[in-house]
Amino acid sequence: MIEPFDIEIGEITYAVFPEEDNIYTIFKDGLEFAKIQKDTDDVWLKLDTETEMPLFNNDEEINNIGKGIVLYQENGGADEEDEDEEE
Repeated sequence: MIEPFDIEIGEITYAVFPEEDNIYTIFKDGLEFAKIQKDTDDVWLKLDTETEMPLFNNDEEINNIGKGIVLYQENGGADEEDEDEEE
């Protein structure tokens, strides 16, 4: 299982908790914000809080979080702070 990690978008830090099948639970300001799922490289879907069915509406914040997740994974899960600590 992939460990939880944080991503920063602007001045907001999101805590990302990976689940199964490209589903992620996102926390914002210490509270559960959303569950999201990857649809395509540039489109991420927010899941309904009760049914966990995908909601097919274009949500820029959700897409930005998804892009942050992809970037985090492409960088091997290391952010700049971790790299600085290793040097």
